[in-house]
Amino acid sequence: MIMLTRRTLFAAPTLLATPALAQAWPSRPVTMLVPFVAGGPSDLTARAITIKLTERIGQPVVAENRPGANGAVAAQFLARQAPDGHTLMVGSIGTYAINAAIRPTGLGYDPVRDLTPISLAVTTPNVLVVNPQRVPANTLGEFIDWLKRNGSTASYSTSGVGSSDQLTTELFKQRTGTDATHVPYQGGAAAATALLAGDVQLSFQNLGTVAAHIQGGRLKALAVTGRERHRVLPDVPTCVESGMTDFVVTSWQAVMAPGNMLAALRDKVSEEVRASLDAADTRQRLGAIGLDVAATGAEEYSTFQRAEVDRWKEVVRAAGIRAE
Repeated sequence: MIMLTRRTLFAAPTLLATPALAQAWPSRPVTMLVPFVAGGPSDLTARAITIKLTERIGQPVVAENRPGANGAVAAQFLARQAPDGHTLMVGSIGTYAINAAIRPTGLGYDPVRDLTPISLAVTTPNVLVVNPQRVPANTLGEFIDWLKRNGSTASYSTSGVGSSDQLTTELFKQRTGTDATHVPYQGGAAAATALLAGDVQLSFQNLGTVAAHIQGGRLKALAVTGRERHRVLPDVPTCVESGMTDFVVTSWQAVMAPGNMLAALRDKVSEEVRASLDAADTRQRLGAIGLDVAATGAEEYSTFQRAEVDRWKEVVRAAGIRAE
């Protein structure tokens, strides 16, 4: 004879509701938040996903830009929404990892505790580029030697304080024992323009920002920070190939949802997002701008994200970086 206690009777509806909630999603249009202005990697990734996701789930998926504070404005908004799968967000390494490193207090959201991982969407390496008129180096080794001799007068451009390009450069400096002065700009395009003009000598920029300048001979690429050479720059070696055996850095975009989402619903949303990313035309669309589709599962992305937060916290501490 099976005895049902009062506690069992109240728990049973909750257990039954978990798969039912996943099956019911979506019951209305889905909002895909973008924490930056239109045209950047997060925006382009989000809009590529929304096209296929709309087709797959039978409800409109609409991208909504909510820029501000390196993604914190949108992330705070996301954290306050119901975890029912109808509000998602494509955000960057800055929003989901670096912000927590630079602003351990007062950020307004915790990217691990307050959000639910859905999928690591895309990755792209950074590229070490120099102004060929200012830096007489053709290899990473020659550049490191040059920087050791000229670090007191050398400077590097970035897309802003706390950006992935700044932290990549600071990690490079820590690993090579070199120095250069940080000159932040408002975005990657402005940072590349400063390098082209010779206002600074070097920069670690996202591949998509500088690929055309490299191919046109206006900038010289010395190394990419991915684990392997990139198809867009097949003749440019990796930092690993050039002797920095543990120097692998990628800029990335991921999809997250409000915190405390039920596991069954999280897995359902993750499955549909990953399928949207895996579509051949989505991969082609994102690949054309230098973004490599990752489309990982929720648990795999969660492990990756936590490791990234810890990694950049240590880089920020060692470099003494402070939020503006």
